Amino acid sequence: MTRMFRRGEADSGGEDLDAYEYAYLAGGGLRVAESVVVSLIERGTLSLGAARLRVIGEERPDHPVEVAVIVGCPRSKPVREVIEAVRHSPEVDELARRLVCLGLVRRRRRKPTRAGRRRLADAASAGDVPAYALHGIAALVPGSARRGPVGAHPVSDTLGRALIRMGKALDDDRGHRTDSGADGGGFGGGAGGGD
Repeated sequence: MTRMFRRGEADSGGEDLDAYEYAYLAGGGLRVAESVVVSLIERGTLSLGAARLRVIGEERPDHPVEVAVIVGCPRSKPVREVIEAVRHSPEVDELARRLVCLGLVRRRRRKPTRAGRRRLADAASAGDVPAYALHGIAALVPGSARRGPVGAHPVSDTLGRALIRMGKALDDDRGHRTDSGADGGGFGGGAGGGD
């Protein structure tokens, strides 16, 4: 008996996915890059200060995407530059290709298939995926404007402060300024009436 697949789907065979593959299913290359940075900060391999990343630990990770981050900031580099570089790196592309081969991501648009969404939902309900991989860095900063889903696990104060700085740096880069600077003058006014 042969097994039939619809076009564009493959049998994922129940292969184990790592946190970065789940992050890709949840939010694409950007979520992978953010998840790698958060993971390396948690493990003490990276430090975040003044919106810049710096390698501080002696750990040499084996995961190709983690290596890309380490190589991407040999001294000190702005967090947004590292995240953008990793987001478009060959390592993230390879991770996406693997998910395509497993039938969890569409080939062209690189969006999750039904099977990919199901795998992500199953892993999330089982608690197998870190909150930052599922919901981004907003999930790690409880009690702020970047509040994640209810029930997100709080993090240590040091990591929390580092993640807040990272979130602010990313918000600034994406044009989501938090200041209320006016750019258009005072009250109302504008076009005067005419007789």
